[in-house]
Amino acid sequence: MTPEEIVARLIYRDGLMLIIDKPAGYPVHRGPKGGDALEDYFDALRFGLPRAPALAHRLDRDTTGCLVLGRHRKALATLGKLFKDGKVGKTYWAVVEGGPAEDEGRIDLPLAKRDDTRGWWMKVDPAGMPSATTWKVMGRAGEHGKPITWLALEPLTGRTHQLRVHCAAMNWPIVGDSIYGNAPRARGPSLHLHARDVVVPLYKNKERVRASAPVPLEQQERLYACGWQGEVFRLVD
Repeated sequence: MTPEEIVARLIYRDGLMLIIDKPAGYPVHRGPKGGDALEDYFDALRFGLPRAPALAHRLDRDTTGCLVLGRHRKALATLGKLFKDGKVGKTYWAVVEGGPAEDEGRIDLPLAKRDDTRGWWMKVDPAGMPSATTWKVMGRAGEHGKPITWLALEPLTGRTHQLRVHCAAMNWPIVGDSIYGNAPRARGPSLHLHARDVVVPLYKNKERVRASAPVPLEQQERLYACGWQGEVFRLVD
């Protein structure tokens, strides 16, 4: 990724915070095996400050959409507390195989690491950490004779892979999920999980900061099939 490409992904900017549109295929930070990571390119987002911004939270390698960065240490501390306390609103769009019979609901399933050999892979575990997700059906369609559903998901807790594990546990795995779902590891569809909206109450005496990330091209076909009407606008402050 070039500096120009990551700057072009800027959705929101102020003195404390940046929100960028994360692409698929990049881990947000370098893991133990090394390799390219999105934070390697943050230096292009300094905009005159002495240090590059840093991650206020994380998204999976293949999840796309709104990613919040703090521009300095004090901002990072404030943002970190907002995320930890569950005060940041997050809405994800997902296309799932099959789908719920109801139009909305809530999933309460505790999660724990699968085992020490699987890194951050998770499982439903009664002894795990409490984990809750609300969902709402946005549209439905059929694909090759099989139903798919467009969901708006809101994680009320922030466990690793929470939305992917919760959807799979309900027997409607996310399209393109090769870990918890039915997608092949090679040549399958991309993971259809997109961090669509984020709402950050960063300032005490101002409106909450709201940002939306455009849907990536590889997810648009199935969303259109489910009734999505396309982008209306994209605003950069």
